[in-house]
Amino acid sequence: MDKQKSLDALNEKMSLECDCSLRIQATQAVPGDGNAEAEILFIGEAPGKNEDLQGIPFIGAAGKFLSEMLSVIRLKRENIYITNIVKYRPPDNRDPSPEEISACLPWLHKQIKIIRPKIIVTLGRHAMEHFIPGKKISLVHGQAFRRTLPGLGPQVFFVLYHPAAALYNGSLRATLIEDFKKIPKVLEKIRSEKSK
Repeated sequence: MDKQKSLDALNEKMSLECDCSLRIQATQAVPGDGNAEAEILFIGEAPGKNEDLQGIPFIGAAGKFLSEMLSVIRLKRENIYITNIVKYRPPDNRDPSPEEISACLPWLHKQIKIIRPKIIVTLGRHAMEHFIPGKKISLVHGQAFRRTLPGLGPQVFFVLYHPAAALYNGSLRATLIEDFKKIPKVLEKIRSEKSK
């Protein structure tokens, strides 16, 4: 079975079985979007209002900014896979709770296992905190980390501010774009290491 079919089957199954309490008031699950063969996996925090209605992550203003940044490094959404730590919209776009995050994590980890990306880009502090705990995003944004996670093996994580943060705080916009431009170099380094 190819990766896309495996991922579609997983997302269908988990949208019926995930026991996240946010399911009750959400319109639908927002599993993820993009290419199952992607080398880059982007992980945000949780769906917002537009995402909840359409079932696709990052389609609001933050998603538009993300698409702009992708074009800066000559990528399109079809080249990447994008999802969130939490698959359902928290009411009033509040931060997801630790319980909601842990209820959705098995789904996310299974997605990572199927896609097997070369690099995981965390968008915002919730995504970062899960994979790289105990760090301050203001100190580590734009940096790559190697971590070995139980069941997932060795993985490279690259930390970015969430695109929504740059919409609320204009001074972060330039920082986010500069950090984003480092992604191809990090990816090139990983590819060259794997080919040795």
